[in-house]
Amino acid sequence: MTPGALEPAELPPDAVEVGRVLDAWGIKGWFKVQPYSASPEALFSSKRWFLQPPERGARHFTGTVGLSIKQAREHADTVVATAHEVLDRTAAEALKGARIFIARSSFPTPAEGEYYWVDLIGLAVVNREGVALGEVTDLMATGPQQVLVLGYQEEGKSLERLIPFVDAFVDDVDLAARRITVDWQPDY
Repeated sequence: MTPGALEPAELPPDAVEVGRVLDAWGIKGWFKVQPYSASPEALFSSKRWFLQPPERGARHFTGTVGLSIKQAREHADTVVATAHEVLDRTAAEALKGARIFIARSSFPTPAEGEYYWVDLIGLAVVNREGVALGEVTDLMATGPQQVLVLGYQEEGKSLERLIPFVDAFVDDVDLAARRITVDWQPDY
């Protein structure tokens, strides 16, 4: 790989979008990143990031490019990073708005009882009696806790159900079986 050149790359099949480049930071090729997670450990643990151009606005490259990350660290409520391919402020400015992807296999292993949001999306949710309550379509931060957003069908209509993702209501998360068991009733 030539230093200072953005090399085309293949987006890994398990790639997860984890943030976007806000702008250049300083004059030595550092750039500021807005992580999509309040705990951006994946940005720190992965040494290979994949970028795609912004969906709107100026595009300085096309397709997917790979970056070999030299260093990434927290800075206020963002992350700042530098890569072997980004040698100066001009090169960093060309990344503005780029979407950042990391292979899910590069994420650090979560602690016992902790889960990445991306791993919960699509899981079936059932209550203790085995009644299907829906499928996780999203998670929502509501301050002190996370909330599972479930999609389900009733009388031909697509509806949503919200369940706090806390120990009081969540009995078990079985990633292998792709199922979450909760203490919740359909009429709550």
